[in-house]
Amino acid sequence: MDFLEAVILGILQGLTEFLPISSSAHLRIFGDLAEWGDPGATFTAITQLGTETAVLIYFWRDITRIIGKWFRSFGSRGGEHSAGIRKGDPDVRMGWLIIIGTVPIVLAGFFLQDAIRTAFRSLWIVAIVLIVFGLLLGVADLLGRRTKELDQLSYRDGILVGFAQMLALIPGVSRSGASVSAGLALGYTRPAAARFAFLLAVPAVFGSGLYELYTALTCEPGVDAGCTTGYGMAETLVATVVAFVVGLAVIAFLMRYIERRSFLPFVIYRILLGGTLIVLLSTGVLQP
Repeated sequence: MDFLEAVILGILQGLTEFLPISSSAHLRIFGDLAEWGDPGATFTAITQLGTETAVLIYFWRDITRIIGKWFRSFGSRGGEHSAGIRKGDPDVRMGWLIIIGTVPIVLAGFFLQDAIRTAFRSLWIVAIVLIVFGLLLGVADLLGRRTKELDQLSYRDGILVGFAQMLALIPGVSRSGASVSAGLALGYTRPAAARFAFLLAVPAVFGSGLYELYTALTCEPGVDAGCTTGYGMAETLVATVVAFVVGLAVIAFLMRYIERRSFLPFVIYRILLGGTLIVLLSTGVLQP
């Protein structure tokens, strides 16, 4: 039964990680509805290694180009770099922006570990932020100018999106939803905002997932907080692989979808889900 649960949770993780509807919220809510219990922050972080591997594959050309140019940029000679990379190259700037934009969520994740594992996972908080950040996404999508492309991304804008990503430590916010909302509010097109959101998440998600994996493998049960994933490592691995496969398909779908369509369906879904969760909590069907 644990393997079946892991497969289902892996599918859910893959379906919701890249859509702006919060994968951690869905795992948290579904675990309680199915009476399986909260899978936990550790299980969620490890399974995100699967979905983030999907990002590496889908954006492989972009990622290798950015990394290659970023490293070659250190051989600068005057206004032009030794490898023919001009000063101000957008890929070099993107490399720096991904590094700098990751700092806020790393610091917040380090100093707020206990709250991330406990207080932030309250279903009341999940319900409220689902609605609030759904409305913010709707406003940003409706009022954003949507004129800037990714090669116009400035250091100021990249840092602001980085701070928005930091909020995703709270289940219900959505990493992609917060980053995309910030990008739209700053005037970027939907594909540009989504692309940067996915690229920006790579170091943070891999760092978090690998740290939680190390913790789960080395901590002492009953002594260390957050020691278990809620499932055995075999089940967690299965969920991670399933999340990778489903997540890869979802990225491809979303990047095609937002070329012509708005985020309105996701806004409506978030509000309905948050509202339903409030009703379930108020009537005692679910406990916070």
